[in-house]
Amino acid sequence: MHKPTSSHLAAVTSWFEDNFRERGELGASVSIWQNGAEILALSSGNSDRARTRAWTSDTLVPVWSATKGPAAVCALMALDEANLPLDCPVAEVWPEFVGAGKAEMSFAHLFSHTAGLCALDERVSIMNYEAVVEALERQRPLWEPGMNQGYHARTFGFLMDEIVRRITGVETLGEYFREMIGSQMGLDFWIGLPTAQHERVATVYPGKISIADGDRPFLKAFSTSGTITQRTFSSPLGLNAVQDFNQPGTWQHGYASMGGVGSASGLGKFYAMLAQGGTWNGREIVPAAIVRLLSETLSEQDDLVLCTPAAFGAGVMKDPLLVNPGLPPEKLRQHYGPSLRAFGHPGAGGCLAFADPENQMSFAYTMNQMETGALPGPKCVGMIERLYCSPA
Repeated sequence: MHKPTSSHLAAVTSWFEDNFRERGELGASVSIWQNGAEILALSSGNSDRARTRAWTSDTLVPVWSATKGPAAVCALMALDEANLPLDCPVAEVWPEFVGAGKAEMSFAHLFSHTAGLCALDERVSIMNYEAVVEALERQRPLWEPGMNQGYHARTFGFLMDEIVRRITGVETLGEYFREMIGSQMGLDFWIGLPTAQHERVATVYPGKISIADGDRPFLKAFSTSGTITQRTFSSPLGLNAVQDFNQPGTWQHGYASMGGVGSASGLGKFYAMLAQGGTWNGREIVPAAIVRLLSETLSEQDDLVLCTPAAFGAGVMKDPLLVNPGLPPEKLRQHYGPSLRAFGHPGAGGCLAFADPENQMSFAYTMNQMETGALPGPKCVGMIERLYCSPA
């Protein structure tokens, strides 16, 4: 087992501090856990550009797609409650989903981003939950399910939310998360933020795209009208500006794809529980079988939306592997550390949280000055490298 030494933690701290001096950080936190205890907690900077509010360990911030990890766990718990396997047809619990030839589409297709439902043909508002669900019911898959992989940036949350609602009878996935996990663990993380917590939320700011950034395949596709990338990130319609995520109405709504608000410590604690097999303080929060599903790769392909190789467990991301016949598996990148069992999810702008069950560790990073791109950048990756590698 990898046990970070004081030198490892000092190296992480140094990189974190350099982010403010050299990499344009405004406000940020890092939370690292091992064996159920927080072994490093860093917070610094400001919650707004005017520097009227200091950023502290209690600061909450929108975490965008890092919401998908907790959302996926909720849907997996609902399926477990109903004793339904991942290869079961979605229509088993959602009969109206059979439209446009989706009768045999399985839950595994949804969780692995291989369903072909990443972009909607109908123009519906992201704020109208019922309209989006009905559009998904009518939507014909953009490819034969399972044959391609394309990150379901926005529709994923609606798919997870509807599964939870259909099986459990709750009003929203966010409500289920709070009842089953958030309140049980006292997590500083919500999918649907209560009004009482609003004053703790930092202001988020968009990243700047440089000429070099514009050459990257994802950003080029993202900014080109009509591409599957551009269509995916703009359907359902609405909430396309960073400023939209500084609005209390957005925090309260509880979008399961990208509406989570919390602290680094809250996300770190959530993944620390998963890193311990789903238990917390001797109590089972998430069944161990679900944690195993998160660690297992369901799909690994050149992602049509992200324009890069990507791997998914059951609703979470993993590092893709290099193909070296006859040689042991080797990671293409290490956003989740060196362990092949590690999983988590990034959020737009560079935030990231993950679990490493092999080492019973978790890591979470939140910030309010966003970077460009869909995957973590150097501010975050530099800390992960130093957490696992021997300091020079």
